[in-house]
Amino acid sequence: IFIIRRWEGGDPGVSNQKTPTTILLTPDGKYHSFGYAARDFYHDLDPNDSKQWLYFEKFKMNLHTTSNLTIETDLEAANGKKVKAIEIFACALMFFKDHALQELSDQAGSQFGNPDVRWVITVPAIWKQPAKQFMRQAAYKAGLASPDCPEQLIIALEPEAASIYCRKLRLHQMIDLSAKDAANGYSATETLSSGITHAKECTRRNRQSRTFLVENVIGEIWSELEQGDRYIVVDCGGGTVDLTVHEVKLPEGHLKELYKASGGPYGSIGVDFEFEKLLCKIFGEDFIEQFKIKRPAAWVDLMIAFESRKRAAAPGRINPLNINLPFSFIDYYKKFRGHSVEHALRKSSVNFVKWSSQGMLRMNPDAMNALFKPTVDHIIQHLLNLFQKPEVSGLKFLFLVGGFAESPLLQQAIQSNLADRCRVIIPHDVGLTILKGAVLFGLDPTIIKVRRSPLTYGVGVLNRFVEGRHPTEKLLVKDGTRWCTDVFDKFITADQSVALGETVKRSYTPAKPSQMVIVINIYCSENDNVNFITDASVKKCGTLRLDLTGTDSPSLPARREIQTLMQFGDTEIKAMAVDIATSKCVKAGIDFLNY
Repeated sequence: IFIIRRWEGGDPGVSNQKTPTTILLTPDGKYHSFGYAARDFYHDLDPNDSKQWLYFEKFKMNLHTTSNLTIETDLEAANGKKVKAIEIFACALMFFKDHALQELSDQAGSQFGNPDVRWVITVPAIWKQPAKQFMRQAAYKAGLASPDCPEQLIIALEPEAASIYCRKLRLHQMIDLSAKDAANGYSATETLSSGITHAKECTRRNRQSRTFLVENVIGEIWSELEQGDRYIVVDCGGGTVDLTVHEVKLPEGHLKELYKASGGPYGSIGVDFEFEKLLCKIFGEDFIEQFKIKRPAAWVDLMIAFESRKRAAAPGRINPLNINLPFSFIDYYKKFRGHSVEHALRKSSVNFVKWSSQGMLRMNPDAMNALFKPTVDHIIQHLLNLFQKPEVSGLKFLFLVGGFAESPLLQQAIQSNLADRCRVIIPHDVGLTILKGAVLFGLDPTIIKVRRSPLTYGVGVLNRFVEGRHPTEKLLVKDGTRWCTDVFDKFITADQSVALGETVKRSYTPAKPSQMVIVINIYCSENDNVNFITDASVKKCGTLRLDLTGTDSPSLPARREIQTLMQFGDTEIKAMAVDIATSKCVKAGIDFLNY
């Protein structure tokens, strides 16, 4: 597995294997740059110019938090202007595409084109169908694949990818937090850091070229994972925490999901948000709001300074953390309030943040830990709840992965709360685990054989009315027959196991023989015991569209039957259909975005 290491920019004190999700468009809306390059260019613009440029950061989470996501959904730039989200995502993906193809061509010494590549895009498992479909549409727009050749792009789920990779780890590629007893005279913390130094040394030796880190994965699964073993992968990223529970099926080592993907918006952005709340408390919300609008580049600067201090936070730390305040923050505050930043800090009720004479905010370590607390508590609570579930009993390992998993504060919290239930293991290079797993998934997408459906899906149908079982307000009499309306015909229920390739069959008949398109509403619910599409927890979530054009033959029977097969066992929901009379394929599609 080759990892592209060469990203322009990067912050002092932060290893730049991962790029920030930032993108910059020119004042007329053309793509300019991505990642560190975008951030630094935006930051160096003249303040008056920068108001014209469109700068977006941390925008990936919008797909999860927007409740009614469509192709038309907008994102707001730092200067308040709005741009279609699909444009932004497509720009980012196009940048990745060009960057990767260029890198491949440079390394191979011959030109690589897009048709030579199969792309894998990872998304959090807790994302709903519309967000997954949105990613696919953005990828089509960016030219990674096309509706005519959808197989060229695979959507992978992040904790699943991590799980596939973790299974293949050998012991020296992991830090086992559970080995608490002193090893050869060292305390656990010392072996931890010497382990990391050793890993860095290996990484350095492995760096065969300037750009790529080559990983050698021979000597597969270490002997510790056996048939029927269960483990949980906790993927803590910037925006979300995503959990998945897997059981190993030998001899091939296939994986089976034991409980539907769960998690929530408890990523490390939550810590940034707490810092912002702290600043509002000290300097006033009105000032912070204005400062963000009037000095957007300086705000970005302040958050960069916070980022590197955030990474220095650790459980045993005693010395304070200093955060540089940009000059324009100090300057603008004086204009805005008429007194100094120092005065504000002295007057504020926040006593663990001080002003240091070098123009910095001094936070004592407890203050920093307090910023982490809400997010870390959410994660622990979620895990403790999950461990209560009967399906999740007997877990052998907990793999902690994702960018936020690098945080010693989070590691310690998980260790102290869960070590008695299973072994807590952190892969080296924990931020890249998902990426490497996604590559393995792309090579063999059938590795995960059984998944759990996160929701109940189905359609509304008419059934024969049964006295005493059906409510009278649902009664419909048609040609002398008594029907019950709005019955929820379930394709699959929440948390039901579905095997890869397993299909749900239904037959549909056009209302009249000449009808060329059948559109059927699809409903979903988080509960499994729903009976009617009008129940409180049920909502319309998409459409199934059957296109019958081109299937007509001269001798069409009066009553046509279209058999529809739907697959729920993959990372995306798929549909196909056949006209029973002619045995011809019918174009079928499920749309969760434009319905």
